[in-house]
Formats: sequence, structure tokens, C-alpha cells
Amino acid sequence: MVLEPVQCPNCGRINVVRHGKTAQKKQRYQCRNPLCCRRTFIQEYTYQGYLPKVKQQITDMAINGSGMRDTARVLKISRNTVTQELKKNSPTTVCVFEKFFQTTNLTQIDVSGVSCTRGRDG
Repeated sequence: MVLEPVQCPNCGRINVVRHGKTAQKKQRYQCRNPLCCRRTFIQEYTYQGYLPKVKQQITDMAINGSGMRDTARVLKISRNTVTQELKKNSPTTVCVFEKFFQTTNLTQIDVSGVSCTRGRDG
């Protein structure tokens, strides 16, 4: 029998205690580090949209130009999850776009042949 210490996914410390169970009978843990902003967590989520790795992929796909529906379909998560995550990370996304425009020499953009129509997504 091997005992693995449970680490907080946010701060990485092992100062963690058990903190009840979820409705799906999964063990919930609480980080005891006073400086950690994450209070409780679960090691194995049933919904993939809760994983930090998937949340990072949502932001990466948005920066690369993927739409919300495309992102939801590829990652097999809800469109609402994609929308909520992009709303949370909007300052980060804006910061990336600002850095892009600062590093490129765009003096003038010709938009005379572009027509703007509103689709279902936006």
C-alpha cells in the first residue's frame, strides 16, 4: 500500500485536510495554507470543464481565433463554460492582444472591402 500526499493544485503544498464529500461521493479537500486563494478542491472532477488544463486551453484557443462553439465542440464541454471562462480571463486576453498590436507595425488598416454582418455567435 502506497500513500501519496495530496497537493493543493493552486499552491502545490501538502498542507491539506479532508473536507467532506460531494454529491457524487468524491472526496473534497481543503488547503490549510493561509496565503492560498483556493479553499477547497477535488482531485478527480467528473466534468472536464473544471480542470485547470482545459481552462487554459479555452484561453489559448480564443487567442488563436477559435470561436466559442468550435472550442466547446473540440474540448467536449458546454458553450456556457467557454463563455464564463472567457469572461473571467478577459483582462488576460486583452493584454495579449495589446502586446500583439504594440509589437507589430500597423500604421493603417484598410477595411474598405470588409463587410461586417452579425452572425449567430455575436
